[in-house]
Amino acid sequence: MTTMQNMNLSSLDLGLLPALDALLRRRHVTRAADEVGLSQPAMSHILARLRHIFGDDLLVRGPSGLVLTSRAEEIAPQVTAILDAAKAIYRPPTFEPSKIHRTLHLVGCDWHSILLAPDLMKRIREQAPGIELSIESYTHDTFKRLAEGAVDLVFFNTQTPLPPGAVSTIVGEDRYALVMRNGHPAARKKWTLADYAKWDSVVVSLTGDGMSDIDARLAKAGVTRRVGLSTPHFMGCLATVSATDMVATTSLLFAARHAATFGLVVRKPPFPDGPLSNTLIGYASRMNDPVIRWFCALFKDVYEALQRKILRGQELR
Repeated sequence: MTTMQNMNLSSLDLGLLPALDALLRRRHVTRAADEVGLSQPAMSHILARLRHIFGDDLLVRGPSGLVLTSRAEEIAPQVTAILDAAKAIYRPPTFEPSKIHRTLHLVGCDWHSILLAPDLMKRIREQAPGIELSIESYTHDTFKRLAEGAVDLVFFNTQTPLPPGAVSTIVGEDRYALVMRNGHPAARKKWTLADYAKWDSVVVSLTGDGMSDIDARLAKAGVTRRVGLSTPHFMGCLATVSATDMVATTSLLFAARHAATFGLVVRKPPFPDGPLSNTLIGYASRMNDPVIRWFCALFKDVYEALQRKILRGQELR
């Protein structure tokens, strides 16, 4: 007979442990079977197997039912402890933001720092004062930094191609807005695509590659615009538009938030305008990190609240 002393762990049927635990606690074959969802004959068969494995009867008849042998009394607390430890492995870890001390490295721009960081940091200070945010600039190797773990998340929109292993989480919606200064010669007219060829544009280029889906839309209509200024800063874009006859087609949320400050007219662009989904991009292998999950959910909540506040009752014409 194979004994417990010379048995390898790989040869053990660990699936028998729940039944063994129920038998040792219940001291009754039928009740133990009901607890683990087995029939009484199946549990009797398992008890026979366990007796063979341990070389011990484990349960024997007593004056008022089954009682544990001395060997069963010895192993009972060990079996319970093993099962409790196994359950703990599969139990979702408790996460308390208030006890976390960590720096999250994010790639973003002034859109995020100016528009969202104030409300976001207020919430973080309330819920997780030990978490620090570091918003860093876009570079040509942004996704390499993300892959290597130098940054945790990257802000971008859904038009951004994802590298292998990266995933995106939508955290909010935005739209394009046509922006020009109050008093601009074309501020009162209904714009067409052809008007883009008449006025110089300011564009926001986060990575400096000059790529814009606005130009792709214009090209389909046979229109070419002249870019007078390309900048990675949304605030610089609005400031320049406010002081010149240049125009910009940029974030509605950002433009609406600062229109009064810069004296801007915010209009609907002259093309079909679907929503722009803003995302947080991370690597799939790290997105189950409870801190990352918590931050993404918090960011989404802050974004939606700010969107409601900025755009309340506002309709673009």
